[in-house]
Order: sequence, then structure tokens, then C-alpha cells
Amino acid sequence: MSAANQQHVLSETAKDKARVTTIEHRGDPTAEDVENFSTRLRGRTLTVALSFVAGTGFTLFGYDQGVMSALLTANQFERVFPQVVVGTGPNHSTLQSFIVAIYEIGCLFGALSNLWIGDRLGRRKTIVLGGAIMIIGAILQTSSFGYAQMVVARIVTGFGNGLNVIHHKRTLVAQLLIRSQTSTVPSYHAECSPAAKRGSFIMIEGSLITFGVMLSYRSHPGGESPTSVSGFGSQTQSVLRLAKEGRNAEALAVISALEDKPYDDPSVQQTFLGIKDAVAVESSSSTGKTALKEIFTGGRSQNFRRASLGVINQCFQQITGINLITYYATILFERLGINDVKSRILAACNGTEYFLASLIAIFLIDRVGRRKLMLFGAVGQCLTMILLAILGSVDTSAAQIVSAVLLFVFNSFFAVGWLGMTWLYPAEIVGLRIRAPANAFSTASNWIFNFMVVMVTGPSFSNINWGTYIVFAGLNAFIIPVVYLYFPETAGRSLEDMDVVFALAYNEGVSPVEVSLRKDVPPAGTPEADEILGINTENRSPSHDGDSRDDGRVAKQE
Repeated sequence: MSAANQQHVLSETAKDKARVTTIEHRGDPTAEDVENFSTRLRGRTLTVALSFVAGTGFTLFGYDQGVMSALLTANQFERVFPQVVVGTGPNHSTLQSFIVAIYEIGCLFGALSNLWIGDRLGRRKTIVLGGAIMIIGAILQTSSFGYAQMVVARIVTGFGNGLNVIHHKRTLVAQLLIRSQTSTVPSYHAECSPAAKRGSFIMIEGSLITFGVMLSYRSHPGGESPTSVSGFGSQTQSVLRLAKEGRNAEALAVISALEDKPYDDPSVQQTFLGIKDAVAVESSSSTGKTALKEIFTGGRSQNFRRASLGVINQCFQQITGINLITYYATILFERLGINDVKSRILAACNGTEYFLASLIAIFLIDRVGRRKLMLFGAVGQCLTMILLAILGSVDTSAAQIVSAVLLFVFNSFFAVGWLGMTWLYPAEIVGLRIRAPANAFSTASNWIFNFMVVMVTGPSFSNINWGTYIVFAGLNAFIIPVVYLYFPETAGRSLEDMDVVFALAYNEGVSPVEVSLRKDVPPAGTPEADEILGINTENRSPSHDGDSRDDGRVAKQE
């Protein structure tokens, strides 16, 4: 690093000890430059506004998941699409499942398209594009006059949703990375350390998904709201995007507004430099073939293991059987002998209870930890599915009532243990260098297994009836030992700390799970941690990514 134009800024280590780091500045924006991009909304007000608009994307995601449940049994829907009506033909269950599940394929293509669309347009423009495509898809669905048109319309809607959701997710991941690399956070979270409250923040987004599901059960389906599109048009550009484009004055203005501090405040400057460092790392080693190749590496970084955990985590969420209820709630209640009107009422109540149960995870995730909640959810889901299978073989009114209650119980276990975990755990477990491709793989896993579960549900109930619950009970039982043996705990640790956890496990030849539960693991950024990571600390920069890279720190050769 050149000695010219260097400035010493005060930053904090994970142990809150003051230390001085040397940071290089090139072409720093002036006060006048930053002032030109200042915004009226600042601090908590701006954060709440951004969260509200971003939340509409997650709410819309949940709405799209639940809306088909009410449609499948609607008289008008059955008249237009007689192929999906029970008893109309030998393949009605397959056609019914396909028209529901094809939406996930659209989501998959939309998510994967971000690999080349997202970086070119930026998050804000991509989210606006995704929302516009969803509106077109909603219009096509509402005006559908045949089965083929509805299939195409759902693919279009899913494509737009895939664009939206992965960018909401990437934005959350970026926030986590930035906040853990520096000691400062926006004023909305100023009183909390990032590692301590990271889980609660993401769980709120998970709750917004269930809020959308609740709305879909309680309203007349027919189209999606353009709220997320109109809202994002007036929001600030992503700080990471601005930094990537070299628009430093705008980036500083956004950070200053978020933290409600002057642009030259040390905390704002440190956040800005942390973002620039993250961008430099991502640009140099997290794109193209290099990043894809690094996913399959082991060693201290254990990238392959960590990326696999993210993929498996998303897979596990889908094979729990939650979309068995989300997409087919009304049909499930009708199969219990409940009439159409009461089935819709129960489905609406089920969606409301689902949302309320998801709020519990917000308060438990950082107190209890990720592993315990996942295990709690899997055990509860397994037992619930077993009971549903047993009661499904008993044709009495009492058994039907208890079965209806158990559908509510299953939603509760899932909402607490697995709903928001998909958005949180994969973001925490992978390193910065492989973030983009690992995120693409894990998201693809989610949509693929979502499609599989929704696709097989209809034919499964038609052929083995209550035996379907046994299948999902077995899948939930399988999840329990895998989580216990292979999923490290991430609660209370910064994202860089997880680099240390995996490196220490590799050095000692033990399981990362065992290391993650220990209290003696040195925090990232300390000399002890750098020794574990095999890093030469001479001429170190303020970045603390656990992998070796060209940032002034040199990894020792193994």
C-alpha cells in the first residue's frame, strides 16, 4: 500500500479495543460533492422508509405463494380450467399440481438471470424491473382463458418474482457483510452489535412473507400491487452499487443519511472504507470462473462445505412440507370433510396464525441460536406429520377436527424453526469471496425443491392419500441428525468470525460444529485469529475477510 495520502482512522476490534488502521484515500469527495446528494430523509426515518418499501417485495412473495390455494377451489376458476377439477380425468391431480408448481420454475429462471442482469442494472433498477414483470404476469393470469395461457402467465410472474426476491436477499446479505466488517451500523441498530441482532433483523423479513400469505387467504385474488415498484423508484441507490461505479460522493451521502451523521464522521468514513474494501475483494476474486472454482475448494476456508450447507439449508426448508399447506390449504381442509366456505375461513385463519407464529422467531433467533430453532422445528414438524398420517386413516369427525388443528400446529413449528432461516443461515455461513455464486446455488436449490414438493403433492394425495404425511414425516426425521451433526452455530459471531471457526476446525482436525460451540475461539481481526487463518499481518488493511487475498495480508502456504 502506498504511503501517499494516508489517513489514520480509529476503529474497534471485536473486543472493542481501540486500534489505528492505515487507510488509503484516492480522490476523496469534498463536502460540496456530498452535499449535492444529500436527502431529506435521514436516520431512523430513512431506515424505516427503506425497510417498508423493501418489505413489500417479501410480502408480495408470500402473497403469490398463497393466492393459488384459494383459486384452486373457486367455482369460476374451475369453469375456466376444468382440467384441474377433481374427478374430471385421470391426470387432473398432475395438471393441478403443474399449474401451481410451474411458478417456481419461473422464479428459478428469474433468480439465475441475476447473474448477468443484476450487476448490469443494479439492485434498485432490477427490483423495479422485476416488479413490472410481475404486474404483467398478474394481468396475464387475471385475463387467462385457457390452461396454456395460465401456465405461461405464472412463469412470467415467477420470473419477475425471482428477480425481486434474490435482490432483496442479496441486499440483506450485503448489509450483514458491511455491518460485520466495521464497528458501525445505521442509527436504527446503533444500540445493538451486528452479531447480536443480525438474526432478528432477517426474521422480520421472513415474517413479511407470512404476512403476504395471510393477505392472500383473506382477500380476493386477481393481481399484485405495484407498491414495491412505485416505492423503489423513489428510494436511494444501493451503497454497494454506488461504490462499484466509483460514485463515492453519492455513497458517502447515503451512509451519512442512514447513520444521521456528518459525512466526515469517523464512523461514516469507516463504514465507507469497509464497503470499498468489500467491493475490491468481490471485484478481484468473486466473479466469473474464479469464484465458481473457489466454491469447490477446501483447506482452511472450507468453501465447498460452507456452500453446501447453504444449499442444503434451502433444500431442507422445502422438504419439510410447508408448501403442502401453503399452496393446498383449502383443498386439505376440504379433504377433511369441511365444506367450501368453512375451508376458506379456516385457510384464512391458518394464514393469520402462520404470521403471528413467525413473530416468535424474531425474539428467539439471537437468544436461542440457529441450531436449536432448526432442531425444534424439525422435531415438531416430524411429530405433527406422524399424527396427521394416523388421524388421516381414521374417518371420524373428532379425527377431522384434530387434523385441522394440527395443520395450524405444523405452521407454528415451521414459522419458528425454518421460515426465516433460509434467508439468514446461508448468508452467515459462506465467506465473502464466494458469496455471489454460493447465493445463486442456494437460491436455485430453494426453487428446484419447491417445484418438486408442489408438483408431487397433488398426485401423491390422489394415490397414497394420508401416506403423503408419512413421507414428509420421514423427511423431517432425516433433517434432525443432519442439522445436529453438520450445521455449525452462527449466533453471536460476526461473519468474519465464521472464517476463523472453519479454519480452526481444519487446523485441529475436528468438526466445525464442535468449534462453533466453543467460547475460546478468538474473534476475527485479532493476532490469534490471523495466526489460525494463516495470515501475515504485515501491512494489513482494514478488511478482515478470512480468506487470503491481495489486500496487504499474505496467507502462509500450506
